[in-house]
This record gives sequence, structure tokens and C-alpha cells, in this order.
Amino acid sequence: MKKFAIILAGCGVYDGAEIHEAVMSMFAVMKNGAEYQLFAPDIAQHHVVNHLTGTEMPETRNVLVESARIARGKIKPLTELDMRSFDALLFPGGFGVAKNLCSFAFKGADCDVHPQVSKVVREAVSLRKPIGALCISPVILASILDDVEITIGSDKGTAAAVEKMGAKHTNTSHGQVVTDHKHKVFTTPCYMLDATILQIAEGADNIVKVMLKEM
Repeated sequence: MKKFAIILAGCGVYDGAEIHEAVMSMFAVMKNGAEYQLFAPDIAQHHVVNHLTGTEMPETRNVLVESARIARGKIKPLTELDMRSFDALLFPGGFGVAKNLCSFAFKGADCDVHPQVSKVVREAVSLRKPIGALCISPVILASILDDVEITIGSDKGTAAAVEKMGAKHTNTSHGQVVTDHKHKVFTTPCYMLDATILQIAEGADNIVKVMLKEM
């Protein structure tokens, strides 16, 4: 059975992993006959956002601890991820990707990627393991990989930023998957577009299916 390593960035769209994308990714992996293990970096969140009001809250939270909410406790620190034991790497989206896993939310094209994240991406590429990225998470790949082809949907500002980082951007609509055969990278827009949970499920299912064909 093929096994996916799924990396989460917390819990909640504004400061962590986008929950619908995370859950639908897990569902898509199992629906298509594979299995997964969840990982997250054991680091502090950039900040905490009240998801009812959208305002910042005066408290601190941990990315691994918050991600464990989605994982029902079954999650490991990212430092324990060895890509030799997995067949694919998958990143759901959410602002936590751009705030906790990298600094794209603050620095745009000049962003930095957390060293733990960069390490596993480079390992996956060197081992020729497929990498999937939903929503905003393709910006991580644009920052790390040279001349990679990705999609973040059709937002002009974000597309311009990833192209400034050296990536090639392709505009997409719901459920579409962009494939970069050179790097074995697969991306789909999800909530970078105005989407329903059904469209998120479709995007997750499509990207997992394409990735499985590359294994």
C-alpha cells in the first residue's frame, strides 16, 4: 500500500492548516487505496487568530499541538519524517503554511522556508517522490525549487510573486491539477479560489489520483 506523508501547519485557516483541505486530503488518500501519516513542525505559531472575528489574540500556540486536533492525536514531529519510508509528500493549504511553514505572508517573493520543511522537500525531490501542494502551499515549492511549474489558482498578485521567485505559474480553475514532470510536483488551487467543500474534495481527490499514477 502506498503511503503519503501529509504536513500540517496548525489548525484553522487564518493561522494554521485549512481544515477542509487537510481532512479532504486524508479522505482522498484513503479513498484511493493508500494510507497516510500526519506530521507538523514542533514550533510556535506566528500568531493566533480568533476565527470568529478575524482579530489577533494575545496568546501563543504550538503548530504540532494544534495540528494534533485535526489528527485526533495521531501525528508526529516533522523532524521524524524520513522520506525513504514514504511514497509521496502532500501539503494542504491554509494561512499557516504562509505564516508558520514559510514567511510568504509577510515577505512575499523574498520569503524564507522553515529549515525542517525545506529539508523534507529536498529529500522528496532527490528520491523522485511525488510532491503535492494545495491552495497557497505551492509557494513553498516555488521558494525551494528552481524553475518549477505550479498553480495557486488565478490571483494575479500571488502569481506574480511566485514568478518573481523563479517559478512558472499556470492559471487554473476548480479541481484542475498542474503537473511539473521534472520535479514530480503536483498543485491544485482549492481555497485560493472561491470554493465549496465539494470543490475542495474534488481538488484533493484529483491531485491524489494523479500522484498515485506517478508512483
